[in-house]
Amino acid sequence: MAATVENTETNSNDAPAVEGPSFKDQFKMFAKFGDCKSTGEAITLSNSDKWMKQAKVIDKKITTTDTGIYYKMVAKTKRSLTIKEYEQFLEKLSQNKKIEVAEMKQKMMSCGPPATSKTTPTAAMAAVSRLTDHTKYTGTHKLRFDDTGKGRGKEGRVDKPNVDGYVQGYKDQGSYETTH
Repeated sequence: MAATVENTETNSNDAPAVEGPSFKDQFKMFAKFGDCKSTGEAITLSNSDKWMKQAKVIDKKITTTDTGIYYKMVAKTKRSLTIKEYEQFLEKLSQNKKIEVAEMKQKMMSCGPPATSKTTPTAAMAAVSRLTDHTKYTGTHKLRFDDTGKGRGKEGRVDKPNVDGYVQGYKDQGSYETTH
């Protein structure tokens, strides 16, 4: 029985590492995120915070204020950090917050590619449907749509000029004899 346990332990150690992007790959993706001119060689504080939030490294124990303080300790006057400097930043942060660097890096490697911010769901669906219901339109706006709700295009927006030769408001239109 003891030999079986030893074999399974050695097999689990021989297993390949978790598939996915390396820390360096993730660093490059987040360094480029939102900046079309970036080469991915250096990461800004805001992109670092986005990465840490997505990886759930920033929580109640580590805040964006903490990341700002320790980032500036390493960066001094620079706006961005290279991967070596970023690893120094992570080490300083983990030492002062008493969290393992390896645990932070693991979370940051497994969080996936940069995601855009989550959109808020439509809260007032009734209001939107009411505003887009063409049967509720009145006045000149109801003329912009046909009975099926399809827009009439320019026909519904522009008044065509009267080209039959009479002025607006003339009541006896068509009664004039042309034999005179």
